[in-house]
Amino acid sequence: MNYIYLSPHFPPNYFQFCVHLRRLGVNVLGLADEPYEMLRPELQDALTEYYRVDDMHNYDQLLRACGHFTHRYGKIDRIDSHTEYWMETEARLRSDFNINGMKLPELTTIKSKSMMKKVFEKAGVAAARGDLVCSLEEAQRCAYEIGYPLVAKPDIGVGAANTFKVSSATDLEKFFAQKPPGDYVLEEFIEGDICTFDGLADKDGNPVFLSSMRYSHGIMETVNEDRHIYFYTLREIPADLEEAGRRLLKAFDVRERFFHFEFFRSPRDGRIIAIEVNMRPPGGPTTDMFNYANDIDIYWEWASIVVNNRFVEDYTRKYHCCFVGRKFNKNYVHSHAEIIGSLGPLVIHHQPVSAVFSLAMGNYAYLLRSPSLAEIITAAEFIQELRDAHAH
Repeated sequence: MNYIYLSPHFPPNYFQFCVHLRRLGVNVLGLADEPYEMLRPELQDALTEYYRVDDMHNYDQLLRACGHFTHRYGKIDRIDSHTEYWMETEARLRSDFNINGMKLPELTTIKSKSMMKKVFEKAGVAAARGDLVCSLEEAQRCAYEIGYPLVAKPDIGVGAANTFKVSSATDLEKFFAQKPPGDYVLEEFIEGDICTFDGLADKDGNPVFLSSMRYSHGIMETVNEDRHIYFYTLREIPADLEEAGRRLLKAFDVRERFFHFEFFRSPRDGRIIAIEVNMRPPGGPTTDMFNYANDIDIYWEWASIVVNNRFVEDYTRKYHCCFVGRKFNKNYVHSHAEIIGSLGPLVIHHQPVSAVFSLAMGNYAYLLRSPSLAEIITAAEFIQELRDAHAH
């Protein structure tokens, strides 16, 4: 099997996907703009060949690279990066080289929030009311029907970038006067806890691994108000969340892929409301959190699905695993040394966060694990305690 892995060095933990593909006898063909000597040794060892391009955004260079691999190794069986950023590029290359997996036409429903809503509706899963708005007049009509506050978000976008809360008619006019380029969706602002339905589906569309996370607050607030965030995996997936998640898995026909579906739980009536779907693992260190929470190796399991369509390990969600981010611009009560000293074995991993993710996830991260949710939340609040009690 010939597998092209785009950007195998980033995010830094994803090299493990390549390592396990290689263990299962796959030709792993790396394609990126990073100098080969900068790749970590385990990744170098896992790659059958590495093709360096000057610019990953130059599609002609990527075409040439894939042509080179095809010439040397024969038909390419798969291409992926597991990241949102390269999803469109991968789909284009799959179309051009007739590679199995999502092609450009299928991307529309999973990249466009307005298209997603139509699929949510068809699947019988509640979604935030709203619509694509191309002019101030359309937006005003939408606001009249739904009422303020609203959220304006790019129809195609990721990670709450350029997402705004609109609380009044004046806000709406101001937003349109300064609107970033591109289509926008305007939808009702829902106060509620964000929860996720995450996992891995096999080649037949069966979910072979399931997980769920809860966030301390929304990514939009974290980015726009410069807050810090923590989020943790659950040991039990609520039944209504799992039912909605499984409906969306079928509706979007997810196969041989990770998925990350986001929902609100309404504080008013407890309903699950779909926000968006992503056909990739949740960002940052979440794949490592899956491993710590379940004592498994999700990188190996994914490779096993790709090669043999088998998920090998039993898992019982023994622990909650929690990501806790800290930002350099905040004045924390407890030093790093105090955190390690006080929390001891609760801290299973800690490391700096890549600058690409720092607005949402902070500059430094701690991963905690415990069977007890109360213990996890107390520890997360200890790590994020600020000297200024009024700061977020």
